[in-house]
Amino acid sequence: MAVFAEDILQAAEAAEQEIESAVKSLDRIVDHNQWKVIEAFQRQQVSDFHFAGSTGYAYNDRGREVLDLVYAEVFGAEAALVRPHFASGTHTISTALFGVLRPGDELLYITGRPYDTLHKVVGKPGDGTGSLADFGIGYRETALTAEGKIDWAEVALAVNDKTKVIGIQRSRGYDWRSSFTVAEIGEMVEKVKSLKPDVIVFVDNCYGEFTEKLEPPQVGADLVAGSLIKNPGGGIAETGGYILGKQELVELAAYRLTAPGIGGEVGAMLGTTRGLYQGLFMAPHTVGQAVKGSIFAAAVFQRCGFTTKPGWNEPRTDLIQAVSFDGPEHLIAFVQGIQRAAAVDSHVVPEPWDMPGYEHPVIMAAGTFIQGGSLELSADAPIRAPYIGYMQGGLTYSHVKYGVLMALQSMRDRKLL
Repeated sequence: MAVFAEDILQAAEAAEQEIESAVKSLDRIVDHNQWKVIEAFQRQQVSDFHFAGSTGYAYNDRGREVLDLVYAEVFGAEAALVRPHFASGTHTISTALFGVLRPGDELLYITGRPYDTLHKVVGKPGDGTGSLADFGIGYRETALTAEGKIDWAEVALAVNDKTKVIGIQRSRGYDWRSSFTVAEIGEMVEKVKSLKPDVIVFVDNCYGEFTEKLEPPQVGADLVAGSLIKNPGGGIAETGGYILGKQELVELAAYRLTAPGIGGEVGAMLGTTRGLYQGLFMAPHTVGQAVKGSIFAAAVFQRCGFTTKPGWNEPRTDLIQAVSFDGPEHLIAFVQGIQRAAAVDSHVVPEPWDMPGYEHPVIMAAGTFIQGGSLELSADAPIRAPYIGYMQGGLTYSHVKYGVLMALQSMRDRKLL
């Protein structure tokens, strides 16, 4: 058994007592979402024959078709496209955007600069990479206010005749801001539609699924995308992503994934179907375990003198727990401590490196069963000021607790705590 310093254990015990009321509130959200998923399975009459794999063109794969229907019902959307063929969240988001944008259109992100891996998707004119810019699709963004809110005066000035899609990133990404709640997303939808009624509102929903009782389509979002190796895969889905929203927009995205005229009518599931169903069934519970772990982490780190966002008693709308450190030494010790707590690759020591798609060296703790599975306990951070570590996931609360204590002990061992 790992040996932790007595004061670290005392901080953990005090934190668990402190967060009892927040955890009880979280349990009600888990119950709501678990029952919602079960009832969607029941209404679509999911049976074991739906779990059979398919090959080749996979025409008339009823399991694949019903999975789309279940997702659409759970998320309150008209249609869904749930496929193992999406390689990552960035791939899924890119497919959705390329599906609905055309040369001469403009994409406007109103939640500030999007997550680092999307920068190359947006691209620059003439970059030759097949980016949005390379196809003559414009891009602009409006910065958030100093308080991390939408700057509506700037948005009103930015929206023009070419604005085809409004982009909203629900999660904080690598920013020291609060993530946006579903209620706030609903307000955004209402306001941008008042500026331009026919604009498409797109939401990057990564890390947010099942953390609240409602999802973005239920408050008016037109198109939503996310990754199955994050929340909705429940730690079971081995790969994939989902796109859901308005029927005609999901169909356009499906044409981009495969080919025009083919769309979602083909696509062999190759033995992944059972895992996608079971992952969705497990997702509300597993997300609840991860969020409980994040609440605990915030409480413990606050007790140890660090600033966290969100605080342990603040509303949660995604998995991510941000912790602010004094310098790169603290940050690296934190991430390496999370890695030491892993069941997989605990012997590996992560170091900062120039990871594809990122603009600064990044350090990542990722001792996961699914490579890059962000619903599993992991942590990462760009090595840049301010020095903020981002922890997410945890299939069980006990694992998150172990990881937090190991991260603190890692700092203690280096005389940083």
